[in-house]
Amino acid sequence: MRYIYSRLDSAFFDKLKSLRNLMAIFNYILLQVSGDVEKALKVMERLRDMGYIPEDFDPEEFRRRLEKESLIHTDTDGSVLTAKGERGLRKDAFDYVFDNLRNSGPGGHHTRFSGGESEEILPEKRKYGFGDDMRNLDITGSLLNSISRSGSLGMDLSESDLDVYDTSKTTSAATVILIDISHSMILYGEDRITPAKQVAMAFTEMITTRFPKDSLNIVTFGNDAEEVQIKDLPYLSVGPYLTNTKAGLQMARNILLRKKNANKQIFMITDGKPSMIKRRDGSTYQNPMGLDPMIVNRTLDEAVICRKKIIPITTFMIAEDHYLQDFVMQLTELNKGRAYFASPQDLGNYVFMDFFSNKRKQG
Repeated sequence: MRYIYSRLDSAFFDKLKSLRNLMAIFNYILLQVSGDVEKALKVMERLRDMGYIPEDFDPEEFRRRLEKESLIHTDTDGSVLTAKGERGLRKDAFDYVFDNLRNSGPGGHHTRFSGGESEEILPEKRKYGFGDDMRNLDITGSLLNSISRSGSLGMDLSESDLDVYDTSKTTSAATVILIDISHSMILYGEDRITPAKQVAMAFTEMITTRFPKDSLNIVTFGNDAEEVQIKDLPYLSVGPYLTNTKAGLQMARNILLRKKNANKQIFMITDGKPSMIKRRDGSTYQNPMGLDPMIVNRTLDEAVICRKKIIPITTFMIAEDHYLQDFVMQLTELNKGRAYFASPQDLGNYVFMDFFSNKRKQG
């Protein structure tokens, strides 16, 4: 496979400018080369020779630093990522994609559904009303109100002095992220798979650290669908595959139906049209040219089944072809889900906003 770094295009260099340090650059390159430490170090050496990173950068010294921090392990076959290195990749992806989350406190995501709910205390406050839970009382604010009203430091509290914190109903959610790994994700000189992996890793880090009651599964789809483990995300790569969207949606649905979470949802990251299905007898039918009615209809059938099972599909479309966007809108309408048409660079923002609010409309 030809990696996009082989010609180091302008988009690659623009990305480098936004990264904070050598470690962030190394991690981003790792995603581009599917977790190959040796290739990543060679790319960094080339970047040094081209003047894009400090001229005193020493690949071997950098390798020793990574080994000392137990981020990589080196033997006679070369260096590979350790489990700690994989976790570091996920955290770095989170810091980059969701940087505006880092100073926020723990929270939940809003829901319209009942069942499996709990209350989250919000920072906003309001006046006490009959029936409000006194456990949510802002004691300090209420005392200050009493002092301001009466001019006394005594416990002269009245009901009008009481402030309570607002609360929000939250619920656990089961999410499957579907990642398109068909060949089109690296066609036409644009690297779409690296941003998709980066967002998936950031999302994974967020779920495991901020929403431990949630569940998250990762499914890739090309000629067929395959569930992958979180630890495998850095090593995903695009293959010479067509796009079996139906298989991806079907596997995601089956995973979610086994979950006990109150809410279930599919996030699908794709840049292309469905171009392949498997018939009931196990044979395949494919047509990479245009939108084939048989393939499209079978894929749309899956969207309808998901709707009947109350599994909304949110599609993050990273392609600008109007006829492909029309297909996504048709799938979205039948599923009663949501669709966003995002560039690879904006993908993280769209995923983040949709996950938390589920209210953002197509812009």
